[in-house]
Amino acid sequence: MSIGKNIKAFREERHLTQEQLAEKLGVTFQAVSSWERDEYKPETDNLIRLAEVIGVSVSAILEDKPGTFRMKDAIYNWEHMKTYIKTCARNYKMPNTLKAVDFATEAHKGVNRKRTTVPYIYHPYNIACHALAMDIKDDAVIAACLLHDVIEDCPYQLEDLPVDDEVREIVRLVTHAPTNDENREAVMSAYYAEMKSNPKAVLVKCMDRCHNLSTMAGGLSRDRIYRMIRETETYYPDLLKVLKDTLEYNNAAWLLKYQIESMLDIYKRLM
Repeated sequence: MSIGKNIKAFREERHLTQEQLAEKLGVTFQAVSSWERDEYKPETDNLIRLAEVIGVSVSAILEDKPGTFRMKDAIYNWEHMKTYIKTCARNYKMPNTLKAVDFATEAHKGVNRKRTTVPYIYHPYNIACHALAMDIKDDAVIAACLLHDVIEDCPYQLEDLPVDDEVREIVRLVTHAPTNDENREAVMSAYYAEMKSNPKAVLVKCMDRCHNLSTMAGGLSRDRIYRMIRETETYYPDLLKVLKDTLEYNNAAWLLKYQIESMLDIYKRLM
C-alpha cells in the first residue's frame, strides 16, 4: 500500500474524518486529502505527529506492504484471570489477596487502559498472574500487585484498603505523587530511591513496568514512549539489583531483567 492509502486506512479505522484528523494535526483538511491521494507526502514533523495521533509507528505509515498486522486488545479473559488468582489465594491461604481481588475489581470498574477499550483491571490481574507464574506466592506481594494503582488512580486512601499494614506499605511505596514537567525528575528520583528499601515493593514495581512496556505501543504517544524508555533505563537497573541481592527473588530478577531489556531493545529498534 502507498503512504496515502495507509494514512486513509488508519484514519478510517479510527473513525476520523479528514477534517477531524487535520484539526488534531494542526493542518488543513486539504493537506490531509493531498496526502491520502499521494499528491504530496507529509513532512517529517507532520509524519511524526501523525503517527502519535493515530497511535501507530512511523514505519507502519511508510510501509508499502499489502495490509498491516492486526492486534489483539487483550490476550487473556479477565474473568479467567480473576478465577485463577482466587483459586491460588484459597489454595495457598492468602487472605489479603482474596480481599484485594474484589476490591481492585470494584475500584477500577468502568475504567479502560489508555487509548484502548481494554478494562483497566486487566493490568493488575496480569501483574498478579505474572507473579504467580514465577512461583511467587507471598500474600503481601500478590495483594499489592492487585492494589498497586488504586491510590494513584482511584478515590481511595491507604486506610481504605481491606488489607494489612504490610500490603499498605508496599502500595504506598509504589504510589508516586503527581508530577509535571518541572518537578517530574525530582519526584521520580525520590520515589525510586525510597522504594529500594523494600524488595517486595521493588518486585511489584518491576512486574508493573514489564506489563506497561508490553502494552505501551497501543496506549502511549511517541513522546510518552520515549519518556518510558528513558525512565526505565535510568532507574530500573538499581531496582533489579535489589531483587538480585534478595535471595528469594534472585530467579525473578533474572527473568524480569530479560523481559525489561528485551522490550526496551525492541522499541528502540522500531522507533
